[in-house]
Amino acid sequence: MEKIYTIKDIAALANVSKGTVDRVLHNRGKVSQVSLDKINEVLNKIDYKPNLIARNLKNTKIYCICVLLPNPENDLYWQPCNDGILEAKEEFKSFNVSVKTYFFDPLSTSSFIKANDTILKTSPDAVLLVPLFYKESLNIIENYNLLGIISITFNNYLKSNAIKNFVGQDLFQSGRVAARLLDLLLKKGLIAIIHIDEDYENAIHMQEKEKGFRNYFKHLESSEFEILTCKLEHPEFNNKLTSFLNSHSDIAGIFVTTSKAYQVAEITSEMKDKRISIVGYDLLESNINLMNNNAIDFLIHQNPKRQAYLGTASLIEYFIFDKEISKLKLLPIDIINSENAKDYLL
Repeated sequence: MEKIYTIKDIAALANVSKGTVDRVLHNRGKVSQVSLDKINEVLNKIDYKPNLIARNLKNTKIYCICVLLPNPENDLYWQPCNDGILEAKEEFKSFNVSVKTYFFDPLSTSSFIKANDTILKTSPDAVLLVPLFYKESLNIIENYNLLGIISITFNNYLKSNAIKNFVGQDLFQSGRVAARLLDLLLKKGLIAIIHIDEDYENAIHMQEKEKGFRNYFKHLESSEFEILTCKLEHPEFNNKLTSFLNSHSDIAGIFVTTSKAYQVAEITSEMKDKRISIVGYDLLESNINLMNNNAIDFLIHQNPKRQAYLGTASLIEYFIFDKEISKLKLLPIDIINSENAKDYLL
């Protein structure tokens, strides 16, 4: 069996006291450079790995992690995220970590700010959040940084040195994937990019997807496509979309930048004289049903449950195992159609 080295063993090998070794291993108290070099030389030689679980059991501090998440009751896309957070909580429930989720209305910046204010009152060690509103999120994250609170984002990427980690997809590249799919389906024609229910100017995820989509067609050697952008909101969504489609009767394809492709497909599927190809996002039941009925061609799976799980787990492992948090964790861009959807629903 591989030898398990104790502090006494390391002290003997380095020819220093046990107290000196203890101070080095637990990063407490001052140690001379000579002693430090001797101990590190021994640690490298024996490939020493501390028993982090035992160390955590001796630690009485309870680390507080707060999650700032859009309310799944307002948008079903976020339910798998909540499931991923609960899965991480269950997996690490034996350790000194408290994970609590705070919900906000994904259509309300004031709700987002109010939920954040509630979080700050708990004095958390870290916050995992969906930065749905660009300007407000940057201000909040900068404030976390000033207060010494670690922040990790998922689903939406924000460029800020104050963010410890991002978990999600390359949104620009996912827009290019959507463009490639419609290029293969159509070869030419008018395509509409449809944004639903969010303030486009404050929604980086929509902007990045559209940039990637347009970038793909911009760099085609020869392109016979025309691209329009349409921004729609409820409660007049159906009327406005119908009016838009009637005024652009030659539309051949639609790219929906959110999980609400089903709302578009429900209307286009009723058009008897032509069929419009649709590419959207996420494995909502309504999206799957319409894809199985050929009203939606492809869905890009963003794996929200995995995003939320990885974000939560990375913070927990940072606190209890001293595991370094990587700056960026990009998930694959999965392309789903009616033939392989069942494999992702297991």
